[in-house]
Amino acid sequence: MALSCRGVCRGASLILLYGKRPVGVKASLCTPRLASTKSSSLWFVRHYSPSQARHGIGRSVVSGMKWANEKYERFLQRRFPRFYALYNTFMRGFMIFYKGFRLLFQDGKEVRRIVACMLSERTEHQNLPYRDMEKIRQVRRDLIKAIPLVILSIPPFANYVVFILMYLYPRQVLIRHFWTPQQLVEFQGVYHTQRAQHYWAVVKGMERTSTSVQDSRLKSRLTELCSKVRSGVHPVVSDVHAVRTLFSGPPLGIKKMYADQMRHLCALLFLTPRLPGFWIGRRLNSHALELMQLDRAIVRLGLHQLNDAELREACYVRGLNPDRLSPGQCREWLTQWLQFSAHLKESETSLYLHCMVLLTVNFPKHPRH
Repeated sequence: MALSCRGVCRGASLILLYGKRPVGVKASLCTPRLASTKSSSLWFVRHYSPSQARHGIGRSVVSGMKWANEKYERFLQRRFPRFYALYNTFMRGFMIFYKGFRLLFQDGKEVRRIVACMLSERTEHQNLPYRDMEKIRQVRRDLIKAIPLVILSIPPFANYVVFILMYLYPRQVLIRHFWTPQQLVEFQGVYHTQRAQHYWAVVKGMERTSTSVQDSRLKSRLTELCSKVRSGVHPVVSDVHAVRTLFSGPPLGIKKMYADQMRHLCALLFLTPRLPGFWIGRRLNSHALELMQLDRAIVRLGLHQLNDAELREACYVRGLNPDRLSPGQCREWLTQWLQFSAHLKESETSLYLHCMVLLTVNFPKHPRH
């Protein structure tokens, strides 16, 4: 049957309008199905679009590659079990590193957004929402830990040494983005054990300092507080506030205490104690002020707004190990902590740091197993 001029023109107009001939439609542009109505023509073009065809091909390629990879792994596991174990370990590590870099990149984008909002809205750091403040604090600590590793990998062929260090010492070298969930729990337990080794040294330092207190009433209250903690009793907030004046000046102020006492406090915040005394005091003061600002941000947000993971992280940062605590116990302790820190002044950062021992070492009396 000869093609009519009208059918050819209509078919050509469709090709010019949509770029390509509809997928699955034959070349006879004058067929009644194609020339019927405008709506039916649009339906065919939309249903058989080239983009959907490309997506279909892409899914087929991905599924084929997945099938080939699974077959290859089964072949290795059956014929070369030792090599398969090494291959599986390598692939698992590669996926962890890929996920870690992706999470680190996302955190970097989030911090850049927060900083941009601060600059555009002229917002001070202490007025940020809690989650934004905590994100900035975490990313800053991660970058400080990662910078030495990046510098070490700059020389030629040094990246091989870096890979060996990351494999042998993941806790010391890698940041939290590259840890597995099991490693995160394990490493936090290790860090808390190292921190807890300094708890009783901090209490003993307070007892030794109490002998130099001139006010007999404050001296007896400080001695009673230390004795209560050493006997296994968890103090209340009023016991701590009764001696708060001793921590804003001599003998336990952040600029007045002995260097040995400050070095034991460094372990509570995972700071290095191998620095001059005046530098240690400045670092302790800045970190304590940052945590106090975070406490006020939690109060503005509302403690009930924090999920279980955020509750555990908040307790861990403030000296309490949440590994064996229920979410209700974490919430109970954090409520008490916020009641304590809400009334502190910026000059009482020393009391804040000492209470990371006084209010944590005996909580709870009967931990959940």
